[in-house]
Amino acid sequence: METNFSAPQRQSPIGVLVMFFDTLQQWARGLWPVLVVWIFKFDEINKGYLFLGTITVLLAIGLVAYLKYLNFTFYLDNENEEFIINEGVFNKTKTAIQLNKIQQVNINQSLIQRLIGVYELDVDTAGSTKKEGKIKAVSHQLALALKTHLLDNEKSKTVSEEENKPITDSIIDNQPFIKISFLSLLKVGVTSNYIKSIGLILAFFVTMYENGKNFMRNSDFDEKKFDAYIDKSLAVQSIVIIVVLMLCAILVINLIRVIVKYFNFKITRQSGSLLLSYGLLNAKSTIIKPEKVQITTVTRNYFQKKMNILELKIKQATSGEKEERKSALEIPGCNEQERDEILKLLFHKIPEKGVMLKPNFRKLVFSIFLSIVVPLTGFFALANYAVPELLEFAYLTPIYIIFVGLVVYFGFRNNRLFVNDNFIIKQSGAWDIDNEILEPGKIQAITTSQLFWHKKANIGSITIHTAGGNVAFKLGDYAKIKQYVNLWLYEIETSDSNWM
Repeated sequence: METNFSAPQRQSPIGVLVMFFDTLQQWARGLWPVLVVWIFKFDEINKGYLFLGTITVLLAIGLVAYLKYLNFTFYLDNENEEFIINEGVFNKTKTAIQLNKIQQVNINQSLIQRLIGVYELDVDTAGSTKKEGKIKAVSHQLALALKTHLLDNEKSKTVSEEENKPITDSIIDNQPFIKISFLSLLKVGVTSNYIKSIGLILAFFVTMYENGKNFMRNSDFDEKKFDAYIDKSLAVQSIVIIVVLMLCAILVINLIRVIVKYFNFKITRQSGSLLLSYGLLNAKSTIIKPEKVQITTVTRNYFQKKMNILELKIKQATSGEKEERKSALEIPGCNEQERDEILKLLFHKIPEKGVMLKPNFRKLVFSIFLSIVVPLTGFFALANYAVPELLEFAYLTPIYIIFVGLVVYFGFRNNRLFVNDNFIIKQSGAWDIDNEILEPGKIQAITTSQLFWHKKANIGSITIHTAGGNVAFKLGDYAKIKQYVNLWLYEIETSDSNWM
């Protein structure tokens, strides 16, 4: 069945409900002071006026939602090769997106959209911190057809070919060639994101501790009697229980996050691209075009290696660090065979590590100075001259030195830059080992630096800038770095790859 997008179209009629809830959320954010007053003075407010006011507000929101639906249209301008979106209630706006500038098209489905039976389509281009086009309520088949039209655009095609290109069921019904099993998600959940979970849990306990201290300080609570009542052995047992509970909480948080976010993860080949579909509550569908990929990161730690799983992160063109983190597409729980299939589709071959560049030992010394010497110096200075109570925790110093020292050492040992004719691979990490893969032809700019006291030792640093983020390698052999920089600059000038 052919789908013609040259004529303006509206969203699904039932999408008015999506507009209603979206407008309700926006008004609630703007009127939250009024809502707070209503809640705290509920008994003093005339119930009749409250009921009439609520009905009036809901009717106004419904009217605005209907006008949003009525004024929202989208279509393809084949003559100018643009995707046009018209929207607005009082202030009408027209957004024109060049088809050859479209970087990514996502199909998402929130819980409300799932209950109603519609999907949201987001259009993203490089160079902006937000989605340029967003259609909140269309059918799944229409969303897939429109996505295919937007991403399959090529300059070499004529206008008539683009207008009459059929969207067949075979494109929509491709069978997934990779499915991430529930067992793999469980493995990822128990072997990843320890630092984030520990940070959240520590923040929770610190908040509870501070609130407890404030409560005892502001009340008639006698701390001396409390200390006398508490048995020392009971305190030790409590600490052990808290540590065990923290470890259990870390596992539970990771499991819930991974399962909810990546449930039913499928990867499908679609016209030479990758179609990613996943999500339990908020379903998402994203297409990755190999020529648009900037940096591909393969991440693995010791436990994941033993379980034969790994994680992939794929970065496309973004407009900043914040947007870079949000736009990184993650593929969790792959095995080595599935990783190789994905890398072959993205790069047409499996990237291999070439010549290895190591950082100078000065990097290890400098890291030890920053992460151990400076913090401990500050700690003891503060304890001796300002807060003597901190000396009670001085016994933790050897533990800190051993832990941070091991992290710094393994981070230095794993810090490598591998270069061959087709790929640059940056390896880093102390526990989670990351291998960032990029192609020289997709480099935007290169920055090299050398401090004057490093000239004699012939060491320097390099930062490779791409549209998907930066890759830095510090304190390596500067003579070799400059040789590779000249080679990469030549490849940038002669490359004809269409990665934007």
